[in-house]
Amino acid sequence: MSTSERLPSADPDRTVRLREALRAADFTADGLLDLLGGPAYAALARSENVPALRATRGTSPLETLVRLFLLQRDVPREQARGALPLDDALQDGWLVPAEDAGGGEGPVPTEPSVRATVDVRPYGGPEGQDWWIVADLGCAVGGAAGAGTTEGTHGRDVVLGVGGASTTLAGITVRTPVGRALDIGTGSGLQALHAAQHATRVTATDINPRAVTAAGLTLMLSGASGVDLREGALFEPVAGDEPYDLIVSNPPFVISPGARLTYRDGGMAGDDLCRTLVERSADRLAHGGYCQLLANWEHAHGEDWRERLRSWVPPGCDAWIVQREVQDVTQYAELWLRDAGDHRAEEAEYAARYGEWLDEFERRGTSAVGFGWITLRKSGAEEPGITVEEWPHPVQQPLGDEVVQHFERQDFLRATDDAALLDCHFRLADGVVQEQVGAPGAEDPEHVVLRQQHGMRRATKVDTVGAGFAGVCDGSLPAWRILDAIAQLVGEDPVMLRDRTPGAIRLLVEQGFLLPVEPAG
Repeated sequence: MSTSERLPSADPDRTVRLREALRAADFTADGLLDLLGGPAYAALARSENVPALRATRGTSPLETLVRLFLLQRDVPREQARGALPLDDALQDGWLVPAEDAGGGEGPVPTEPSVRATVDVRPYGGPEGQDWWIVADLGCAVGGAAGAGTTEGTHGRDVVLGVGGASTTLAGITVRTPVGRALDIGTGSGLQALHAAQHATRVTATDINPRAVTAAGLTLMLSGASGVDLREGALFEPVAGDEPYDLIVSNPPFVISPGARLTYRDGGMAGDDLCRTLVERSADRLAHGGYCQLLANWEHAHGEDWRERLRSWVPPGCDAWIVQREVQDVTQYAELWLRDAGDHRAEEAEYAARYGEWLDEFERRGTSAVGFGWITLRKSGAEEPGITVEEWPHPVQQPLGDEVVQHFERQDFLRATDDAALLDCHFRLADGVVQEQVGAPGAEDPEHVVLRQQHGMRRATKVDTVGAGFAGVCDGSLPAWRILDAIAQLVGEDPVMLRDRTPGAIRLLVEQGFLLPVEPAG
């Protein structure tokens, strides 16, 4: 199925009627799950359509919409008319007359048919909203199906829908109410759609004019208004704007040998595009504002990747950088060759393109590529807090509140010396459990592990003093009082225990196991 050369041009009134029809048919995330069942629904998210085709052999409005917009099958005109305002959809270009009457399974229809020009995919908002994401046909859930070779597309300007990176960024983004938000590289518009729920003014940009149009369709169809859409690269479209309280970006972060696909290849060498975004964001952030983006970064021979990323952080900004995954250069090249559909090429052509990737990495001295999250907060601190860590373990989304709390804990630790720390009151964070590890039947455990059941789901090893201290922290006593009681129980000098414990308390606070609280009364 080819992608339409021209995206729909949505009239506001007709789009309202289309949205009402989609909702009336239960063409929503929940409605899809009910219709398809868990396995077929999950397969659809992997671009595997066969289970969904088997589940939509009827003619109900919901089945018709799934076949049109998700499975890209031709549907008889009158069947389509029963599911949506057909004349409106044809007039605005959501549907076009089918070139032939043979799409889909089963007998060939004897009446004229229609087909969709774009993928329209239901998406559930964070508070149960029904949203619809518009993307090019065959590209709704990422490029793994071979976006670069989809027949009839705009080639490098193809617009993807919602993939894992999109939902990851949406989940980690801080959702406190703000005045001004900016989405750089908006693509199909998901991040702008989220931002419109908690920002007074939202600006969304993309270097790809086709993406700007698709984002506008997503926002209009989902009922979001007031988003300012602009065409241009990085910060160029907002050069004269007032600072923003929130900047989000799922940029074209792929480290590739050439700018082949706009949605993934930024056109700069190596990881320079991500570095540029980070370095220049401070100039566009209001005091206290956040910049959050996904990124790839190079692991270079003889260089510590953590120090490389630390060097990106602009002055006056705190940073929390989390590496979620690392791939060697062969794995990385193969991933993005499949993304572009190059694995379907002739063997010699595939080998040549593979060689281009490896040649580029060899020239740059790149041994591996990391993927993760970068969050900046413009604090203005003379000695900013910069945390760079590797955390490949499962986490519990959404993490926006955890991001805020991370920087609040940084502020607390930066402003509190060891003496003041011992005067503070703490409580054990919700959802922390204790595990004791040791040989069966042993009188004492070899070590104790504190484990978070929510958020980052961290685990940290503590000694018996640390475990006892954390277990007693309920906010009622200052730290020194608890330590003195523990010293008496274990027969240790209380002064010495106070001297050696602040470092352990700081670590538990930094990682979110202990939370500082105001004393009662």
